[in-house]
Amino acid sequence: MNYLEYFFITLGVSTFFAMGGVGSAVALVPIFDFMGLGFNLAKAIALFINTSTTVTATYMNFRRGVLDVRFALPLVVSSLVTAPLGARFSQSIDTVWVKYLFIAFLLFSATMMLMPKETKTHYEKRWILYVIGAVVGFISGLLGIGGGALVMPLMILLGFDAKKMAVAVSFMVPFSTFSAFLSYATFVPIDWTLLGVTAVAAILGGFIGNRIMHFRLSAGHIKKIIAALLYLIAAKMLYALV
Repeated sequence: MNYLEYFFITLGVSTFFAMGGVGSAVALVPIFDFMGLGFNLAKAIALFINTSTTVTATYMNFRRGVLDVRFALPLVVSSLVTAPLGARFSQSIDTVWVKYLFIAFLLFSATMMLMPKETKTHYEKRWILYVIGAVVGFISGLLGIGGGALVMPLMILLGFDAKKMAVAVSFMVPFSTFSAFLSYATFVPIDWTLLGVTAVAAILGGFIGNRIMHFRLSAGHIKKIIAALLYLIAAKMLYALV
């Protein structure tokens, strides 16, 4: 296996996605699969990458005092329980159907990036956090994604504060993704060298992308390019399936 190739691909994708303020795992799962890594191993590695890249952000949010742990706890608890269940459930259904679900998620993520973030309602009951955390956690484990691209639009549409939700989601993701990764590790042979190489590349890419953002680069324009890229990846996955 060419670890250097995986390092630079992960570095490039993570840097570009970080410039748009978006997690790269949603693109890395299909890209790794295209490279012949295998869909389940690609998901496991993406989950670990999600964990690695969000732990630092969560720590910094905690240090700055912007993390409301009490508010985020329902998301953490419910997703922590259901993410491993989603990972286990992926064993019981055909990989082809999981890929179709992944295509649907790619299309959803890309479309949400292009839509204006408008608040439709003002519903802020805490129980809804448990429900959404549980659903997103299950989907995260099933597809090998962080879930932020799914939970953020839903919570904004419900009327939750976007900045508060962003911090809460960054706190939720390491718990749900790592618990799902541990589940995958019980039935997927993990290449630990590849895991370390891609994790380091993703962390480095996130740092570089965030630094580039500070040079007044338009994150909105980057998101449009990322959305187009996700549409292309979804089309390629669909073409390979049919």
